Amino acid sequence: MNEWLERHTTFVLSLVGLLVATGVGLFTLKWQPVEPIRIEPPLPTQTPEPIRVYVSGAVAVPDVYTLPPGAIVRDAIQAAGGPAAGADISLINLAQVIQDGMQVYVPMAGEAVVQPMRSLPASQPEMTVNDAPNGPIVNINTATQAELETLPGIGPAIAGRIIEYRESQGPFNSIEDIMNVSGIGPATFEKMRALITVN
Repeated sequence: MNEWLERHTTFVLSLVGLLVATGVGLFTLKWQPVEPIRIEPPLPTQTPEPIRVYVSGAVAVPDVYTLPPGAIVRDAIQAAGGPAAGADISLINLAQVIQDGMQVYVPMAGEAVVQPMRSLPASQPEMTVNDAPNGPIVNINTATQAELETLPGIGPAIAGRIIEYRESQGPFNSIEDIMNVSGIGPATFEKMRALITVN
């Protein structure tokens, strides 16, 4: 009896030892070292840069203004002090979103505007409205009222002033002299520079 109990006990202990060893082995196989948690800083967000716009023509203070991204033409005109007396903003899309480097030109009442706003690529020479001449060259010393009115920025009133000026002051010596006529400033002159001559 003792011998049977001794064998039985030995068998049970061996079985328990085997089970323990098997459990330890399985735990070792399943256990994987945990990688340390790395906390990375968030990527920096790029803040949109402010935009610059040249506001000219019939405004209180023509100049280059810096506006926030998403600004519209109305914001640019307000930054320039608002429209001047006699300005005609009905030809302008006040809701147009401004791009960096754009020019906003506010015309006077009765002034024809071909393309009041555009954005200039940095590689192009700065011409206010026309990328290239889009009409015949007009001799401002001999042109009729109707011919003068074909020029960008020239309406009936200003065309009449050009004729009055050359009749009272004599012919223009250079195309720049047309800026001596009331109502024609640098911005209007730039629109017609490539389309006029005095020859």
